[in-house]
Amino acid sequence: MTRSNRPLGFATRAIHHGYDPLAHEGALTPPVHMTSTFAFETAGAGGEMFAGERAGHVYSRISNPTLSLLEERMAVLEGGEAAIAFASGMGAITAVMWTFLSPGDEILVDKTLYGCTFAFFRHGLAKFGVTVTHVDMRDPANLQEAISDRTRIVYFETPANPNMRLVDIAAVSAIARKAGAKTVVDNTYATPLLTRPLELGADIVVHSATKYLGGHGDLVAGLAVGNGADMQAVRLVGLKDMTGAVMAPLTAHLIMRGLKTLELRMERHCASAMAAAELLEAHPSVVSVHYPGLASFSQHELAARQMPGFGGMIAFELVGGMAAGIRFLDALQLARRAVSLGDAETLVQHPASMTHSTYTAEERRAHDISDGLVRLSVGLETPGDILADLEQALRGLQKAAA
Repeated sequence: MTRSNRPLGFATRAIHHGYDPLAHEGALTPPVHMTSTFAFETAGAGGEMFAGERAGHVYSRISNPTLSLLEERMAVLEGGEAAIAFASGMGAITAVMWTFLSPGDEILVDKTLYGCTFAFFRHGLAKFGVTVTHVDMRDPANLQEAISDRTRIVYFETPANPNMRLVDIAAVSAIARKAGAKTVVDNTYATPLLTRPLELGADIVVHSATKYLGGHGDLVAGLAVGNGADMQAVRLVGLKDMTGAVMAPLTAHLIMRGLKTLELRMERHCASAMAAAELLEAHPSVVSVHYPGLASFSQHELAARQMPGFGGMIAFELVGGMAAGIRFLDALQLARRAVSLGDAETLVQHPASMTHSTYTAEERRAHDISDGLVRLSVGLETPGDILADLEQALRGLQKAAA
């Protein structure tokens, strides 16, 4: 979409793409189509829609006008041809996998994954004859060594939940494509404002739209973006037949509301997170801080090349390990102890006992999720208030250790 031969910016597309108020009785905000089914002009028209010979909506498990507008906006923001909306991020992930994997296939996944994604791969797909192999994708050479003619999908998060590991999207996607495998990237942490994996060679992007895309902690949703043929296959197989993980129209409305402020919110998340990371790194009670924007971050060069901003998520280790982490969480007064992320509120949680408790202790050690790791989602509160809360909780650790 262009105006005066100049491409429109990210925020403009997030606010305006795909909708003309004058085509909807002047309504500035797109209408919410709360309907399960749709009437056909004629019996023949209905038959043609069911046969895929005519465009149109048949039943809201397959498509809905409100969801279609959200899907158009997400596709243009991610640089894809098409998108599909789902009832949750796990709905998006599972629908994609059920569409493209069969018994006997192999999926290569990074060492670190969100706990429920890990459980679906290891304890779900594996039961149906799909081989799940973990590879440390921080070094693309490891993928090159592991990939085979059985590999159908290469899957990773970047940054990874919860330890902030990065993967070189362009390098990994090139290896997968050469082997005939699809690259699927979970872009939840970065959002399309900070990383667009499709433009770097990936095939499919998935999101938990519950997080930054919605942005207000008042919905649960997922999205997948890719080329038109892949997304049509996911719609008709993974969504319609395999999962039924359909997003409600009102949820789509709320996500589109969130997209309008995504650029502004992410700028604030990034700035406050950088300040918080610098504060944590300088404090004697902190052993290490994992934040891509820090020069000390082991993959900072890749982060600077792949991300124009470094996001709102921080992982860190405290002197005293898990016990210190629990004391720190309980001492926070402004930040909320909660397991989601990307909300207006600053949220903090302990992965080993919460979001990643689906891993055994041995699996967490093998996948670089230490027992003392703390995950911080830096919110939109006044930045000085966030830093003051962190400082007072850290002072309490120092007093307890004295």
